[in-house]
Amino acid sequence: MAYRLKDYLYNDKLTKEQNILMDRLYKLRMSGMAEAFEKQLLEPNTGLEPFEVRFAAIVNQEWDQRESKKFKRLMKKATLKYPAADLDSSIYDPERQLNTHVIELLAKCDWIDEPNNLLMTGGAGAGKTHIACALCITAMHQNRTVKYIRANTLLKESDHARQEGTYFEYSNEMAAYDLMVIDDFGLMDLDIEKCRDLFEIIESRDCRKATIIISQIPVSGWYQLFGDSTYADACLSRMTSKAYRLEFPGRDCRITNSN
Repeated sequence: MAYRLKDYLYNDKLTKEQNILMDRLYKLRMSGMAEAFEKQLLEPNTGLEPFEVRFAAIVNQEWDQRESKKFKRLMKKATLKYPAADLDSSIYDPERQLNTHVIELLAKCDWIDEPNNLLMTGGAGAGKTHIACALCITAMHQNRTVKYIRANTLLKESDHARQEGTYFEYSNEMAAYDLMVIDDFGLMDLDIEKCRDLFEIIESRDCRKATIIISQIPVSGWYQLFGDSTYADACLSRMTSKAYRLEFPGRDCRITNSN
């Protein structure tokens, strides 16, 4: 009968020495290696394989388990709108009129390390947010930190942080993400205070971290969104300078999918 030996369940099918080794692996927080090792110990034909193969299987299970846990932590912090988004074959649909070559290059994520911005514009339902989330997931699989947030929510949180006296911490948090997605840019009121908050966030990331900005409004119309021309010039200079562009001129996917 199995009993608990500290942080490890004693296995009667293993020798005392094997159980001690298993217990040590758990204490070293190598549960993936422990599980793979135990599986090999209980498999009578394991000895047919070379040591290197067996050892590789043990190490790889620990590696995969840690990568999976790390990805889940990154995903939780990212707060993606579409956590299951991927770049499937639908991006090649001719009706969507997407520049798939650019999307394929963006999926390599080199632009995040440059770092550079990405401006995604197009009509409602064209798939901007879905593709942005897919790019975020690709970035997280490469161990980059990501944050998705709507522009209006970002400004509300900034204002709340100022009122609570935690703006410095909030600003630093927003500045630290390797990739930040600001969605629905243009669907918010940009009075002088919100212009200031937006500028400070954009400035904190400028030339340091990559930012995706998603909008239904063409870039040429962004200047009119600002309630202050000075902040408009300062923000747009940082947002658009050397930024990559991805247009979504195609149909509304929501309408098509509902028919």
